[in-house]
Amino acid sequence: MPADGLARVLADQAQVYTQHAYMRPLAVVPMVVGIDAERGPQLFKVDPAGYTVGYRGAGAGAKETEAENWLEKKLKPESPAPADAGATVRLAIAALQAVLSEDFKAREIEVGLVDARDGQGGRFRVLSDAEVDEHLVALAERD
Repeated sequence: MPADGLARVLADQAQVYTQHAYMRPLAVVPMVVGIDAERGPQLFKVDPAGYTVGYRGAGAGAKETEAENWLEKKLKPESPAPADAGATVRLAIAALQAVLSEDFKAREIEVGLVDARDGQGGRFRVLSDAEVDEHLVALAERD
């Protein structure tokens, strides 16, 4: 199922539940990520009220607004997307560091990655501490 279709189904279901004041079981903000054969990588965020929209980068939680403002500055519509998976991972880590105002150690964060160009059909994997550390070092050397 395409990511946009799944996001629409989740949004429709959430919207139905908002019709009843006593039913708010979907008080979460799901993010649906997928790789479309025609459109490439896609990210959709579904609001508990039943609204869904596509993003180039998004955040959820306590510092959602700050994260989205930071990502909006870095991912302007006219700017190209990050060149590779490594650049995307470094952008995500940099967003966390900027929004939370702290530097991380590799064992303090967990990074998951789906790369459509990995030759394995875009499988999800969690980066090891050594791989995360490589990205943290690259970020530190860049600054």
